[in-house]
Amino acid sequence: MNILDIVGINMRFGGLMALADISFNVVKGEILGLIGPNGAGKSTMFNCISGVLKPTSGDMLFETGNRKIRINGYKPEKMTYLGVARTFQNVRLFSALTVLDNVRIGRHCRTRSNFFGAVLRTRSQKEEEQRIVDESINWLKFVGLDKFAFLTAGGLSYGFQRKLEIARSLATDPSLLLLDEPAAGMNPKETKSLVELIHSISDLGITVILIEHDMKLVMGICKRLVVLDHGVMIAQGGPRAIRENPKVIEAYLGRGAADA
Repeated sequence: MNILDIVGINMRFGGLMALADISFNVVKGEILGLIGPNGAGKSTMFNCISGVLKPTSGDMLFETGNRKIRINGYKPEKMTYLGVARTFQNVRLFSALTVLDNVRIGRHCRTRSNFFGAVLRTRSQKEEEQRIVDESINWLKFVGLDKFAFLTAGGLSYGFQRKLEIARSLATDPSLLLLDEPAAGMNPKETKSLVELIHSISDLGITVILIEHDMKLVMGICKRLVVLDHGVMIAQGGPRAIRENPKVIEAYLGRGAADA
């Protein structure tokens, strides 16, 4: 079953066509790679799916509660509530807050307490706040950062900050996770740990769409890939088919990568 159907999506910025008639499906539970050269439209596609941008035309259908809904024009907070979470190319943390508080912020989208409960510090509000703390610590354990819970986020290494972003996204309880170049700037050890983490996320039943330029990582972790170039989809298929596709070799991989 597909968790997401992208059907004929166009995204125009004035005279620039950033996405042109893009169509692909995302199967529930898979790790899908979205690849292509810089400027291909990958992040624009993520922005459309996550609600940052409203496509000029086309349809995006998201499966939630055993039904498909059209999500065109939904705001980011609505998409988060429906179960779509994402990270960004550049680390976006509250660097002066603790590691734990960064994850708690993500979890607060699932709270039920109202304004008066928070002001009056009712029993139900206190119990819910404790559940948020407990759940946040569990996510920190999941990504291997629980021992840093009370340190400031800005004091973490770059690789750990990337993991913290993922933990905060997971705290929103997503069914679809969008990872935008999560391995960018990581050393080989950090990249290996990231691959293991993505596999663990997939094992939870969370669907992952991955934008990444590390082709060894992408080809090793994704069963299927979608390739964009200048806003046009030029190929989709398994790693081997993509590696051998002449259009992909010319636009992105180069002959050396194809022969590797």
